Amino acid sequence: MKIGQFENKAAVGPAVTERKSTSAPAGTGAEPSAKVELSSTALMGAGGGDAVFDAEKVKRIADAIRDGKYEIDADAIADKLIANAQELLSPGRKA
Repeated sequence: MKIGQFENKAAVGPAVTERKSTSAPAGTGAEPSAKVELSSTALMGAGGGDAVFDAEKVKRIADAIRDGKYEIDADAIADKLIANAQELLSPGRKA
């Protein structure tokens, strides 16, 4: 995994997607189009949770990585991956 400069592209502004159809409704003489705008929250993939961005924590972790002092707990990561997989595969899970 390559670690480099972090750029927050979500803060740039809303994404706009325009789609134009090749066929217009009969008798209108105009091309139909649709315009969709996504908020920065949608662009960040917010799932409706109460996630809070902690800039100071991110800075501490980035500094530790840069200084070679960041330690990874592989057992904790494996445990969380298994728990997430079990939650996703559970039959009573709401979609």
